[in-house]
Amino acid sequence: MPSYDFALILSRPLYEDELDPLFDRTHGAVTVSIISEPQHAERPGNASCTWTGATLAAAIMEVVEHVEASAPELHVLQVEADPLMTIRDIAERVGRSFDSVRLAITGARGPGGFPASEMSTAGHRLWRWSKVAAWYGLDDPQLIEAKPTVQAINGWLALRDVVPDVAPAAEDVTSALSLVIPHVA
Repeated sequence: MPSYDFALILSRPLYEDELDPLFDRTHGAVTVSIISEPQHAERPGNASCTWTGATLAAAIMEVVEHVEASAPELHVLQVEADPLMTIRDIAERVGRSFDSVRLAITGARGPGGFPASEMSTAGHRLWRWSKVAAWYGLDDPQLIEAKPTVQAINGWLALRDVVPDVAPAAEDVTSALSLVIPHVA
């Protein structure tokens, strides 16, 4: 089964005492934002992971279940499956050296027009993988699967929060997506 990278936006960060149940359910494969003070619970949290599944939808839904079961009143609000990457991450994915990627970013190597970074965190710039893959001319099958899957699951998450009585079960969403969205074999 393929391995998928994705992130979840949570209704709040997890408290430190909620980490053990999540760790037990996911064997430490999910990294989450944590807080120790309840006054910070109003801000969104996040979880990121690499998870194996028959499809991206199946992987996402399994992690959603694990995260929500680990903490009371915690809800997944949104999913993101087009990761932000550092220069090192990009170099590893495209099979080039760190310096080769750095030179492409500065325009000293390659055709120019390297995608702009999406954000900077802790002094490191981050690039959206889909834009970098397109610039290198790479067809990443997981990106082909990611866009419609993420759109459908984000729609389901929104419906579930607004009118939970009419939202289909997670298994029904996963099953329906497996019929219509090509997935990585």
